[in-house]
Amino acid sequence: MRSPLRSPWALLRFLGTAAVGVTLDLWTKQLAFDRLLGAEPYRLIPGWLEFQVTINHGAVFGRFQGQRVLFIIVSFAAVAFLTLLFAGSDRRRSYQVLLGMLLAGVLGNLYDRVAFGYVRDMIHALPRWPGFFPWIFNVADSLLCVGVGLIVLANLFRPHARGGSTANITTRARSNDEIRMTNDE
Repeated sequence: MRSPLRSPWALLRFLGTAAVGVTLDLWTKQLAFDRLLGAEPYRLIPGWLEFQVTINHGAVFGRFQGQRVLFIIVSFAAVAFLTLLFAGSDRRRSYQVLLGMLLAGVLGNLYDRVAFGYVRDMIHALPRWPGFFPWIFNVADSLLCVGVGLIVLANLFRPHARGGSTANITTRARSNDEIRMTNDE
């Protein structure tokens, strides 16, 4: 079996998804900060979805404020871990795309931390209910959350073969059929 690291299509799924995700993240951040800095929030769907710029010196949901160096180190470790997961992804195409989404999320926020010292956020979902969902996030955060969620769902509903992989079961079944054929002759 060919390694995903040597497969142009697997690399395209992983790195292509990451490139599209990072581009979309950085473009939307730049657009929001160019147009909304110092302005009133833009209410796309009043009470449900609005855009307002904020900066986040922390991590997920604004936790651990001021730990920039730690977040940069963790981001580099996450890039290495995602690359390792990709290397072991075999022919699971959707998994390669999901890993690309995660890589895009990590790289988008890593860029902000290195370039600005903070992460730029602008999407405010459910502003009508600030006690329910008070956080403002960005495309990179969305890619991370959706990617993790889909990987969890995929693993929950992925059929698992008992007693080994499907390839091993198929090989054993063929061997048993050959043995039966030999005994019947």
